[in-house]
Amino acid sequence: MNLAAIYHRPESEMAYLYDDETMHIRLRTAREDIAAVSLIAGDPYSLRSLPQVEPFYKRPVPMQLILSDAQFDYWQISVTEPKRRLGYAFFITDTAGETVLYTDKGFVPATDAWLMDMNTYFRMPFFQTIDAFHAPEWVKQTVWYQIFPERFANGDVSNDPVGTKSWRSTDHPGRQEYYGGDLQGILDHLDHLVTLGVNGIYLNPIFKAPSNHKYDTQDYLEIDPDFGDKALFKAFVTAAHARGIRVMLDAVFNHMGDTAPEWQDVMTHGADSKYAQWFHIHEFPVTYTATDNFEFAADATYDTFDYTPHMPKLNTANPEVQAYLLNIATYWIREFDIDAWRLDVANEISHDFWKRFKQATTALKPDFYILGEIWHNSQAWLHGDEFSAVMNYTYTGAILDYFIHHKITATVMMDQLNQQLMRYRDQTNQMMFNALDSHDTPRIKTLAGDDMDLVQQVLAFTFVQPGVPSIYYGTEYGMTGENDPDDRKPMVWEPALQDQAMFAFMQRLIRFRREQAPLLSEGTLTWHIIKTDVVGLTRTLGQQQLTAVFNAGTQAEPLAVTNVLLANQYESQHLAPHGFVIYQN
Repeated sequence: MNLAAIYHRPESEMAYLYDDETMHIRLRTAREDIAAVSLIAGDPYSLRSLPQVEPFYKRPVPMQLILSDAQFDYWQISVTEPKRRLGYAFFITDTAGETVLYTDKGFVPATDAWLMDMNTYFRMPFFQTIDAFHAPEWVKQTVWYQIFPERFANGDVSNDPVGTKSWRSTDHPGRQEYYGGDLQGILDHLDHLVTLGVNGIYLNPIFKAPSNHKYDTQDYLEIDPDFGDKALFKAFVTAAHARGIRVMLDAVFNHMGDTAPEWQDVMTHGADSKYAQWFHIHEFPVTYTATDNFEFAADATYDTFDYTPHMPKLNTANPEVQAYLLNIATYWIREFDIDAWRLDVANEISHDFWKRFKQATTALKPDFYILGEIWHNSQAWLHGDEFSAVMNYTYTGAILDYFIHHKITATVMMDQLNQQLMRYRDQTNQMMFNALDSHDTPRIKTLAGDDMDLVQQVLAFTFVQPGVPSIYYGTEYGMTGENDPDDRKPMVWEPALQDQAMFAFMQRLIRFRREQAPLLSEGTLTWHIIKTDVVGLTRTLGQQQLTAVFNAGTQAEPLAVTNVLLANQYESQHLAPHGFVIYQN
């Protein structure tokens, strides 16, 4: 038995409240080393207070092997306890028949002397529901649609910036170009989104800023006049809510733009500025050496986002800065009833601030969704006291690496996906934001080399995963685009250029996802490698079950199924390359 691989940590993603009455408990063991794991669990005080009752350690309950990765197996069980306090330990039996007892004291003999001692056990001292991860239930039902406002639709030409270009979806925009997209254009096309079937809109920043992307914020409390005004934004939110669509705004609290009045005051008054402590300034006056690249300077005397001298980093440990930013966060909830924040560069801001942010926003709206932009392991932010979820780049990256880039095998993809799932609580996995492309990445059609069967396959695979899917604007019509800024082309509203077959497919895919939302959000996941490049998975919730099969190979695969829910390239009981089929078991 590989004892070194056996691992458990109380009050973490390995032992947590799933709901007010239920704990989920996990154990990690070496892959294919352990034949069975049983949990012993109960009220620890009963061991010394109820000697006439059979002690709970006499009633071991089998745990289920739920997932595996390249190195480890993961076991899980759901546990309730009327007293809402729990002591627990693990009986672990390897493939050779050897059994050990794993406890808070390590590996100990399974004797009454150890088992009757309440301090032997891992503990959940009390089911403190206030400390639990509370997932906004509505998010599980959501299919998001991301809009880059400057490029979605020009609904009001009167607010077009100087030099606005004609709307052409075939253009390859530069970084500084404008096409006149605005809030009126989004409002005008809400019924398009209803027809598509999405029920959540994620807007890139709309606050006053000098750029087209608006991540260099000048005033967080004003709508950029290129986009409209507050009255128009309020009308947009009201209209979206009336259609059952939630609204998520995007903000960057890590830094602001150098045109912001606070930074301008620092530039004018230096160390005497009342905002001097709002930033991380190493030397006054604040300076940098300009380069041919507007977004790069290596020698700024202050901390910035990346090497961008025009985005000075905020000191979010400063109480004044905290109060300033928390007022912004709550203002848009109080005044406009937004449903969520997407937080740019979230990993570069203190945990202390994000804890305050969570308390302030959920005090106004308990089911508020907080989404952090983090591209790496995010466990530290996902205990329930900071974010609801993060943009699940590591998860979707594994999907792209297998289906699109062919960098990894199906087995490696499954290992990586399982590893990610086991890093987080089940509630967290249900909230994760699964996007295949965005304003920061090439578009999925371009990544797929314009192969629309492959695009549909990878979208379908993503839509049957835990977490909530997001569609980047224009995907429904087959838009293309290389990396930023080419991925920010004007939306294709010209009917002759729209891929109507893709639109019809996206309608079916979104309808399927929303109809199957409870199963796809909360159901267990079981993998199947049918052949080297034919991958299957089954999602199960109670008596409900569906299976999806994806052919990433080069030969058609014989496959006889019934009760087909959604498919592409599946005919005559054969699944063609780049095809998929999802069916009810």
